[in-house]
Amino acid sequence: MRQVVLDTETTGLDPAQGHRVIEIGCLEILNRRITGATYHVYINPERDIDAGAVQVHGLTREFLCDKPRFADVMGEFLEFVRDAELVIHNAPFDVGFLDAELARLDEGPVKRYCGVTDTLKMAKGLHPGQKNNLDALCKRYGVDNSGRSFHGALLDAQLLAEVFLAMTRGQETLGIEVAPPPRSAGLAGTRRGPLPVMRAGDAERAAHEAYLVAMSKECGEIPPW
Repeated sequence: MRQVVLDTETTGLDPAQGHRVIEIGCLEILNRRITGATYHVYINPERDIDAGAVQVHGLTREFLCDKPRFADVMGEFLEFVRDAELVIHNAPFDVGFLDAELARLDEGPVKRYCGVTDTLKMAKGLHPGQKNNLDALCKRYGVDNSGRSFHGALLDAQLLAEVFLAMTRGQETLGIEVAPPPRSAGLAGTRRGPLPVMRAGDAERAAHEAYLVAMSKECGEIPPW
């Protein structure tokens, strides 16, 4: 399975108000292994950037003025993501912006080219009532994000890739091998003490919940257990 972890930075919060994509970062996962293949580009939005957005990602109009436009990079971007499953945190936000950019060029929506998995929706199912932004998930799953002073599309995609793989660990982390008891003569009728109860830890419960989420996604229904 080929998956592409994707993140964008934008000029503001709403593409319906004319806000644009200014950075795209993508990282490839193939058969649950990060391959090292990436796609990263800064984009000239040909418009001002909201002050609040600059505080988040640090990208200014002056920095972007000599960068290519989305129309210039659309072909290579679609080539990188085509037929992959996009893994995005809060996918409706990024997909909404990308769909708006593609519509300006009379191209179809993102889902015409690839599938989409929303890791925010997945995290809310695994950890209801808790913080599930990328920083919180990095802390929960032990992913080092100490170098993240600003939001950056490629850096955030790299962090999300590690979080996603940790969230979706399945059977390989839940396998239990039970060795047969040794044969001993003369033990029939021996009285035994109470068996110790080994309770699952937080990491094991999280891995089990992630496995059930993946199973329900494939089966189309929530497992009864």
